[in-house]
Amino acid sequence: MSAFRQPSVLPGFGLTLGFATFFLSAIVLLPLAALVLKTASMSWADFVAVVSSPRALASYRLSFGASLVAALINTVFGFIVAWTLVRYEFPGRKVLDAMIDMPFALPTAVSGIALTAVFAQNGWIGQYLEPWGIKVAYTWLGVTLALTLIGLPFVVRSVQPSLLEVQRDLEDAAETLGATPIYIFRRIIFPTVLPALASGFTLAFARAVGEYGSVIFIAGNLPMKTEITPLLIVIKLEEFDYNGAAALGFVMLAMSFLMLLSINLVQAWGRRHIVAARR
Repeated sequence: MSAFRQPSVLPGFGLTLGFATFFLSAIVLLPLAALVLKTASMSWADFVAVVSSPRALASYRLSFGASLVAALINTVFGFIVAWTLVRYEFPGRKVLDAMIDMPFALPTAVSGIALTAVFAQNGWIGQYLEPWGIKVAYTWLGVTLALTLIGLPFVVRSVQPSLLEVQRDLEDAAETLGATPIYIFRRIIFPTVLPALASGFTLAFARAVGEYGSVIFIAGNLPMKTEITPLLIVIKLEEFDYNGAAALGFVMLAMSFLMLLSINLVQAWGRRHIVAARR
């Protein structure tokens, strides 16, 4: 039998593949399978009643709606921040670049408390917005603000490498031939960074949908108004409604798979776009 066995190009591939499969199965696949099996134990009528209840639908609208708005905001301003960091040299640029990653290192609960302290009615900024009738804390605006904070680094870090790959000689040549800055941006810069911008948008949206810690402090958690879906799942668990929590978790799991698929499709499209542009 050994005579027919071909030597592996990568020594140790079998061992490492087995370890990786075991690790992923124990950490990722088994918990997800348990969630699916727990949901499968419910009848179809009970499952539909839980996931389509008015309170659940309101939480979907807030979670996915605020996440979409936050991702769109981050797409615009994240591009501006990345452009500033890549194209300009100014004092404190490295400090600003390092601060972009703060939401990654900062506990989300700390972010929520800080945002609440700033935008509450008596906060540093909230006290000036209150006379104008603008309430941020304990409204959907506060939820969107928190999701914008935690999603910004995904867009900036996705766009920065693409901006570095933009061929400056093409910009100089276009400018020499009389092209306007708007034309240069539309025909040279934007097509190059579009795949990265789309990838950053999907990453920021996916991260915002699953956010919990920074939202619950500034949202106020009012049922039917400022209650996000992850919080509703926690409430179901505290009420010992494990089937209801599993059903809502299954919905979030399905949405996570869809967003993961979207991210992979966007990244694949971006790679094909880059290869075609270089030909």
